[in-house]
Amino acid sequence: MVKFENGLIPVITQDYNTKEVLILSYMNEEAYKKTLDENALYYYSRSRNQLWKKGETSGNTQELICLTYDCDGDALLAQVIQKGPACHTGNTSCFFNDLLGTKATDVVSDVFDVIKDRKVNPKEGSYTNYLFDKGLEKILKKVGEESSEVIIAAMSKNKEELVYELSDLLYHSLVLMENEGVSLEDIKRELSKRR
Repeated sequence: MVKFENGLIPVITQDYNTKEVLILSYMNEEAYKKTLDENALYYYSRSRNQLWKKGETSGNTQELICLTYDCDGDALLAQVIQKGPACHTGNTSCFFNDLLGTKATDVVSDVFDVIKDRKVNPKEGSYTNYLFDKGLEKILKKVGEESSEVIIAAMSKNKEELVYELSDLLYHSLVLMENEGVSLEDIKRELSKRR
């Protein structure tokens, strides 16, 4: 049975597909009931002293897939399908500050973040901005070229060259994704269906 201490219970919210922890927040009984009724996450803001629905203003909603409680009934784990970033800072997760220098980095996400930033904040001399400026046709041409180079590298049985060419293909695919409004979450969701 779920226990509300001083009217609140802590909620750890986790991405259902990636298992990444997104948020630590709180619910009161009203938020808890609304979450169960609507399959959307409601939290209780201690600083604003009010109920809030995740994504109501930002559009970065959380669809509830699974809600469990711990062995003592004094904490909840919500597994969700996250639309957009979970954190108000624009980060995927609220847990992005590295305290001990041991944070595992996701290089693909980091590169994609740089690509997204280049689109919003162009940088002179940036190859990424060159691709965005030239448009979809140029980006598609580069994806095609890199695909061919991956095939050639694989056929030559040169692992080092293959890694290099696959990295080029992935980078240009990320540029294409950003240009066309496809997120890493979209790709992760699709890949999770193929397990």
